[in-house]
Amino acid sequence: MLLEKLEAIKERHNEVGQLITDPEIIADMKRYIRLNKEYKDLEPIVGAYEEYKNILDNITSTRELLANEKDQEFKEMAHNELESLEERKGNLEEKIRVLLVPKDPQDDKNSIVEIRAGTGGDEAAIFAGDLYRMYTKFCESRRWKTEVVEMNEGTSGGFKEVIFNVTGDGTYGVLKYESGVHRVQRVPQTETQGRVHTSAATVAVLPEADEFDIELKTSDIKKETFCSSGPGGQSVNTTYSAVRLTHNPTGIVVSCQDQKSQIKNMDKAMKVLRSRIFDMEYKKYLDEIASRRKTMVSTGDRSAKIRTYNFPQGRVTEHRIGLTLYNLSAIMDGDIHEIIEALQVAENAEKLKEGVSTET
Repeated sequence: MLLEKLEAIKERHNEVGQLITDPEIIADMKRYIRLNKEYKDLEPIVGAYEEYKNILDNITSTRELLANEKDQEFKEMAHNELESLEERKGNLEEKIRVLLVPKDPQDDKNSIVEIRAGTGGDEAAIFAGDLYRMYTKFCESRRWKTEVVEMNEGTSGGFKEVIFNVTGDGTYGVLKYESGVHRVQRVPQTETQGRVHTSAATVAVLPEADEFDIELKTSDIKKETFCSSGPGGQSVNTTYSAVRLTHNPTGIVVSCQDQKSQIKNMDKAMKVLRSRIFDMEYKKYLDEIASRRKTMVSTGDRSAKIRTYNFPQGRVTEHRIGLTLYNLSAIMDGDIHEIIEALQVAENAEKLKEGVSTET
């Protein structure tokens, strides 16, 4: 059964390899990009298939040798070789099953991260600022580029809202697990009696849509320009560089005033607008998947409480998988690798279970 699946994938890989050399397909850029991505996505599975087939052939020939060999020493060597091959076969089958888990088609995209202060007033805004710092530190460790699109600072520090782009290899496939409500339990800077308060901030991670995902009609977009009101040197409040876009069919509003150039702000705002419209459709896709599973690590429900940061105890609790870590300071400095890896493992395990139940 597994071998049949792998052989079919190998055939498809060969077929796509032929297609992407066809001049007609190269001329159709949208189709060419899609097929090129499919070809690259299939490569690791095809490589594992070749290795798996080689191991199966070696197992067959070793068994034949054992059946016909008279020399005891050779038989002992063949027996040890067979045990080693069987172990490699089992490990490779496990790896292949994970490779065959359906991949989210958006995982390879860049991301747009939106952090908003929730309940808790000034403390929530300060916490939103802490989360922003945590993510930028994490992105630095992965050598991903971050770029602020829009920010609205809190009165006592932090942000009421901050939106930024993350560019790099497969950023969405990693950061998507961060969507949801993040809670903080600590004594706020403004608290005089030392009482622990609970505040919250929401994080939304969107896959960045490109022109091939969403076609926007200029007639559907209302464009407004205004003077920047934040940091920006002499151009602040003197030139109409800030941009506000309203998409009339959906009512989505995006503004950007981070750059001194109106053209650059327009480009950034269009990226966010395109991604938010794309995300509306993508959210339906996530809901459809979630409805077929009892549990879902990477859910489209952004109102769900996903993580608590408890400062008095130095503890971080990831509620979706029951993971508790006592390295809060390192996590706030961007060391969230362990949490994300645990979430990826948990989601893959769910998908594997679903695959087994579907086959049986």
